[in-house]
Amino acid sequence: MPESVLVTGSSGFIGGYVVEELLRRGYRVVGLDDHSKYGPVTRSYDTDPGYTLTEGDARDPRLVADLLSGCEHLVAGAAMIGGISYFHTYPYDLLATNERIIAATCDAAIDQFQRGTLRKVTYLSSSMVFESADRWPSHEGQEREIPPPWSSYGFQKLAVEYFARAAHAQHGLPFTIVRPFNCVGLGELRARSGEAVLSGNVQLAMSHVVPDLVQKIAKGQDPLHLLGDGSQVRHYTYGGDLADGIVTAMEHPNALNEDFNLSTSESTTVLALAENIWRRLRGDTEFRYVCDPPFEHVVQRRVPAVDKARDRLGFQATTSLDEMLDLVIPGILDAVAQGLV
Repeated sequence: MPESVLVTGSSGFIGGYVVEELLRRGYRVVGLDDHSKYGPVTRSYDTDPGYTLTEGDARDPRLVADLLSGCEHLVAGAAMIGGISYFHTYPYDLLATNERIIAATCDAAIDQFQRGTLRKVTYLSSSMVFESADRWPSHEGQEREIPPPWSSYGFQKLAVEYFARAAHAQHGLPFTIVRPFNCVGLGELRARSGEAVLSGNVQLAMSHVVPDLVQKIAKGQDPLHLLGDGSQVRHYTYGGDLADGIVTAMEHPNALNEDFNLSTSESTTVLALAENIWRRLRGDTEFRYVCDPPFEHVVQRRVPAVDKARDRLGFQATTSLDEMLDLVIPGILDAVAQGLV
């Protein structure tokens, strides 16, 4: 009988890729999602016989414990999450909601581990734990050497890692911490929010930079509005690669009670990304842009060390920026046409 995995946040952006990867590897997957960000969504795996979904709140430890019963693994991905505009619109909600989620998740996991069924929790942290980094690349362990993150979201994701280590120290609950970097993929929609955040004449999708750049260019914004001067360095990593890394870390014996950055090794500036997307959608039209004041907590440089995941897990993100843009831009354009982004 296949092993079972509970994935919290299973209908979310990264969660969707994780569920697909788990099903591809033959696991039985139990999903939990409250659909609070996008509302009900349709995913490719909804009708897969190996997948069952419960619509519910991950802040309920009894519900999480019930769903964990009989599961060997838990991928703790549920969180209130969004792009940089989200951090500034909902700083308290991000902190309070996500603290309740991780506390309930750990309560349920400790209970099921003590009952002898659950083997390990794989926690989804974030590259934002390195928000205060002053040297690069950021290596595993640096998050405890530098000042804590400035944003409430980054601070809370660091707290997730402390929950993981504390539950292990006191209760012996095995863990793996994974930190995805700048996920690019399909599945992001406009968040259900009453707050309109404008960039030039276009409302941000309150998600991530790729869908926001695509929608602004597709809607004819010229000059293109960038937040900041465009020199910010990021490592845009395909969602399918991240899911491969997350599930590999869940399975791999070398990942037990360890933490891993999951990312491409390729650095790209926001300006280079913007021009790449512009050329794809506007051809030889002159690339014109203006720089708007950035949000307060914009990180200028986010560069991960990737050697630990490569050397210990055999994981490397192999999808290039051009390949992932080929994959995701048509889907984003379709979402724009439908008014979903």
